[in-house]
Order: sequence, then structure tokens, then C-alpha cells
Amino acid sequence: MKTGICNEIFSSWTIEKTIEYVSSIGYDGIEIAPFTLANSVEDISQIKRSEIKALAQRNNIEIIGTHWLFVKPEGLSISSPDPSLRKKTSQYFEQLVKFTADIGGKIMVLGSPKQRSIAESQTKQEVIEYFVEVIKNPLKIAEEKSITICLEPLAKKETNFVNTVTDAISIIKIVNHPNLKLILDVKAMTDEKRPYTEIIEEGRNYLAHFHANDENLLGPGFGNIDFGPIIRKLKEIGYCGFISVEVFDFSPGPQTIAEKSLQYLKKFL
Repeated sequence: MKTGICNEIFSSWTIEKTIEYVSSIGYDGIEIAPFTLANSVEDISQIKRSEIKALAQRNNIEIIGTHWLFVKPEGLSISSPDPSLRKKTSQYFEQLVKFTADIGGKIMVLGSPKQRSIAESQTKQEVIEYFVEVIKNPLKIAEEKSITICLEPLAKKETNFVNTVTDAISIIKIVNHPNLKLILDVKAMTDEKRPYTEIIEEGRNYLAHFHANDENLLGPGFGNIDFGPIIRKLKEIGYCGFISVEVFDFSPGPQTIAEKSLQYLKKFL
């Protein structure tokens, strides 16, 4: 297993400074939220994309991939009943896949809870069909580019579409594409109210990425969640991808979050 961290923690830093620092303290990879670089990935030039990829290579760190895919531009939706908006979202998704490939990434985390939720007037089946429609062409490009799109179960307070590992696996099976897999997030797993090890076991055949955080919105080691059993279980199932630190409370500061999280994870790795 390799360690990674998400770049939005360093929102006030340049991407150059962020990559250099993350590498210098011992992380193996960095995960990019596209909205931290531009309102739209279409505004990020090929030159800039190549510079990011080269910067990571010079600093001996991997670009894991991308997450928070549909935060910007505003108004995108996987679940909208408006076919023109779904088409626009799918086309932008294609651009996200190409951007991820251009910077050297291999993983895309499909979270974006507000852009996938089921409206009161909709059925779950309807939104599943929209999901299949929207992701169809992006998955074709992902296969060409050797990128894995990871569907993320999220807590009920964030979205009402895909809240459990069982939900995610059912949709992965419906889509039935080798480049659609599962990501598990510790904070989100907490919402299932069952042992983390049990959730990991259920997802073992689909798991391609893992987010490390605490239910208090901080990093691993900042709260009460014991990562010992979690990491032992990941080892047991043969997981060999990234454990990527993703936090939602930035108040301790980027350096404190990054360094303390890594020190804590390395106790078990």
C-alpha cells in the first residue's frame, strides 16, 4: 500500500509548492481536485498539464488521479431529468478523464454528492438509468487511457444515492465495465453503523482506492477511529493501492494535517 494526500488541503499554496512539499515529507502520491486549479479543466492548457506531470516525476511522486469531479463548473448533474444537462455533464466527464490522463493520474473518485442525488419527483431506478447513461462514454475513454473510475458510497446526510458498499456494488454490477470500481472512505463508512472490516470484506473484489479520514472531518489519527484493524484488513484482502488522506476540516493547517496523518498511518503500514 502507498500513501497519498488530497491537494485541496493546500488551497492557499501553488500546485508546485504543494507537490514539492508532499514529496519531501514522504508521501507516495497526491490526489488532485480539479476545481483547485481552474473553474473548468477545459481552461487548463496542455502545457500546464504537462508541467504538472513533469513536476511530479521530478519530485518522485505519483499523481494518483482526481476527485471532487463536479464541484465546478457549477450546475452539472448526473441525476437531472433534463437530458441536455445530463449530456453536458457526460461531455465534461469525458474532459475530466482526459485531464486525469494528461497529468499522469490513474484513479478518478466519483463522489460529488450534490450532483447525483435523487429528487423528490424521481425514483431510484430512474437515477440509476441516468447514471449508466452519463458514465457510458467517459468509461470508454477511461478504458483507452487505463484509468479506473471509482464509485464512492457517501453518508445519507450528503446524498440519497449510493450510501453503502452494497449500493455501490449493485450499480457497478449493472454498469458491468472493467474500469468502474469501488472507493471506500472511512468517514463515509462510519454512516453504515457496522464494522469497517465487514464493509471492506464486502467490497474486497471491487476496491481500487481508499480515503483515510476520521468522522470528525479531520485526518487519520486526529480522532477516535482506530486505523489498526482497518489497515490490517486491507492487507488481508491484498489491497495494494493508495491510502489517500482526505479531510474536510482544514483548521489545523495543511502542514499539521499532512505530517500528523502520515506519521499515524505509517505506524500500521
